[in-house]
Amino acid sequence: MTDPIVQPPLSGVRVIELGQLIAGPFCGQLLGDFGAEVIKIEAPDRPDPARDWGAVKVKDQSVFWAIIARNKKSVTLNLRLQKGQEILKRLVSTADVLVENFRPGTLEKWGLGPETLMQINPRLVITRVSGYGQTGPESHKPGYAAVGEAKGGLRHLIGEPDRPPARAGVSLGDSLTGTFAALGTMMALFHRERSGRGQVVDAAIYESVMAFTESLIPEYELGGHTRQRSGGILPRIAPSGAYPCSDGMVIIGANQDTLFARLAKMIGTDWATDPRFATHDARGDNQLELDELISVWTRGHTMKEVLRLCEAHAVPSGPVNTAKEMLEDEHIRARQAILRIFSPMLGTEVPMQGVMPKLSDTPGSVQSTGPALGQDTRAILDVLGYSPDDQAKLRDENVI
Repeated sequence: MTDPIVQPPLSGVRVIELGQLIAGPFCGQLLGDFGAEVIKIEAPDRPDPARDWGAVKVKDQSVFWAIIARNKKSVTLNLRLQKGQEILKRLVSTADVLVENFRPGTLEKWGLGPETLMQINPRLVITRVSGYGQTGPESHKPGYAAVGEAKGGLRHLIGEPDRPPARAGVSLGDSLTGTFAALGTMMALFHRERSGRGQVVDAAIYESVMAFTESLIPEYELGGHTRQRSGGILPRIAPSGAYPCSDGMVIIGANQDTLFARLAKMIGTDWATDPRFATHDARGDNQLELDELISVWTRGHTMKEVLRLCEAHAVPSGPVNTAKEMLEDEHIRARQAILRIFSPMLGTEVPMQGVMPKLSDTPGSVQSTGPALGQDTRAILDVLGYSPDDQAKLRDENVI
């Protein structure tokens, strides 16, 4: 007897993605990773700019596109034209989710707002991603990750204290918002199973960033404390940071008393009983001195030696990896955290992040890399009942 074929958890869920660049499409990527059929809509003459993004291209094609559009189908559709809007409405009648990240009011301007779409399909979940949200005095403003990270308090915290705010080397605000949008979509689908009705999911970049700022707001309101940029350390959390070795840097985190005692024993010091470092507060008061003492020790060892000793003494530690080291990492390889998927557009395998999180019974997967523009238009319109002649006329009119 053969085992039954395991279906991914979102198998049978049809998602229409109207977004572009990162925040909305990252939501679609997450849903597609777990089996949703994601139909990405792009204007025939204005494709997603993400097709050209990234520092590296192969055969003049973006390697970034292979990831952000993986597991998706591509349909060209001009939503600025009435016939394009009618096709979308017909597609909506077959869908479970619509994801969009236009500036608020754009769908309404095209006659495709939630009231209209949910009259067509009351079970539809409409996930709306924007910089400032769908309501409020700033909702009309365009919003990018950098702006949302600043408004949400995160950008003020990143960088060295004597320099202007820095940024992460990735579009963190977009990816956080796409993650929250996917989470909200799943909660709305779960509620639909009980109520039979869809709803609107409103995911704003600045609010998604705010969700990660811990107790920053009450620290100011209740204690008058404003967190500041602190470079590579987290103030009063010590030791926890990057330490130089003879051939690179490692991260060591040993701020709890028991961990710190193991670190002190590993280094061969009496720091665990030293009044300067014996307690969490004492280590916070003397953080810079403690970090320098640890750095003196790590500089006398290679990364491999420090990591081996930390592992032997159960002290959390790890290398500061670049892409090269991640591709060579045995643990990453064993966990299949990096997959290699062949891209017909690039003519080669593309190494990319695997599907996270891992589900024990219904895992997700990557079945395909980012599609060519409009490669699935004919197949989808066939299903919607458009004849070859109809499609030819629509193509001549720049509708598809």
